[in-house]
Amino acid sequence: MSGYMLFSGTSNPELANEIATYLEMPLSEAKINRFSDGEISVQIAESVRGKDVFIIQPTSAPANANLMELLIMTDALKRSSAKSITAVVPYYGYARQDRKAAPRVPISAKLVANLMETAGITRMVTVDLHASQIQGFFDIPVDNLYGAILFMDYIKAKNFKNPVIASPDIGGVARARYFATKLGLDMVIVDKRREKANESEVMNVIGDVEGKDVILIDDMVDTAGTMTHGAKALKDLGATSVMACCTHPVLSGPAFERIENGALDELVVANTIPMKKISSKIKVLSTASMLGEVIRRVINNESVNSLFETN
Repeated sequence: MSGYMLFSGTSNPELANEIATYLEMPLSEAKINRFSDGEISVQIAESVRGKDVFIIQPTSAPANANLMELLIMTDALKRSSAKSITAVVPYYGYARQDRKAAPRVPISAKLVANLMETAGITRMVTVDLHASQIQGFFDIPVDNLYGAILFMDYIKAKNFKNPVIASPDIGGVARARYFATKLGLDMVIVDKRREKANESEVMNVIGDVEGKDVILIDDMVDTAGTMTHGAKALKDLGATSVMACCTHPVLSGPAFERIENGALDELVVANTIPMKKISSKIKVLSTASMLGEVIRRVINNESVNSLFETN
C-alpha cells in the first residue's frame, strides 16, 4: 500500500486523522491558506508523481468554501502528476437539490458532480447520499457507503423490549426498510407535509407504535424539525421511547434547542460532519474504520460491497 497517499482538507481534520490512524500511515502535507479576500491557496508539500491520492474533505458548511477547497486541491494534485485522485467526501453537499421539483430551479447535485469531474477527480467515496440516483450524475466510479453498518450494533446493544423501525417521511421508506429487514423488525411510516424548505408538519403515522420503542431512520438531520415533530407524534400515539439514527449531523438553525427540549430521547449520528456543539442527547459514532477499510480495499482492488453484505 506504499503507492498511495492521504491528504486532508480543513473541513474535518479530526476524521482524516482517525482514518490515517486506522490505515497506520501519516497524512501527507498540503499547505492550505486564505488570501485576504478569502480566496483559497493550496500548495502540495510532497511529491505525488505516480501516486494514487485520496483527499478527505466533506463538503459540509461552509459548503461553498469546502467544495472550492476540494476542487483546488484536486487541481493542484492533477497538475503535480498524481496517478489517480479519489475524493473521500463523507457528506456530499448540495445533494438535496437532485431534481427539478419546481419550474426554473437548478439540479445542483449534478452541477457539483460536473465540477468534481472537471477538476480531475477519478473516483468518489461518500456515505449515504441523500438520493442514490446521484451516483448516476457521475461518469466516474462512486462508492456510496451505507451508514447502516454504523448503527446496527448500537441498536442491538440497546436491548429494546419492543423495537420498531420508523421512516420520518415517505421518501425515506427504502432506507428504513433496509434497517428493518437487517434487524428483523417491523416498520412504520410518519407521513408529513412539508410546506417549505426546512419546515415540516406531521400529519399522520402509518402503523402501530403503542408501547413500542421507535427507532427513526434518516440520512441527515438539519434543523431537526422533522425528527422532533415525528417523535412527538409517535409519543402522542403511545410510543414508549423514540430514538433517531441519522448519518449526517447538519444541525443548523434551532436544531440543538429542538433536540434538547423536544420529545426525542436520543439522536445517534456519524462524524461525517464535525459537531459544532455537545448535547447529552446526541451520540456520535465514528466512520473512520469504515472509510479506512474502503480506502484499503480500493487500493488492493478488493470488493467494497462485500463489506456491507456481511452485516
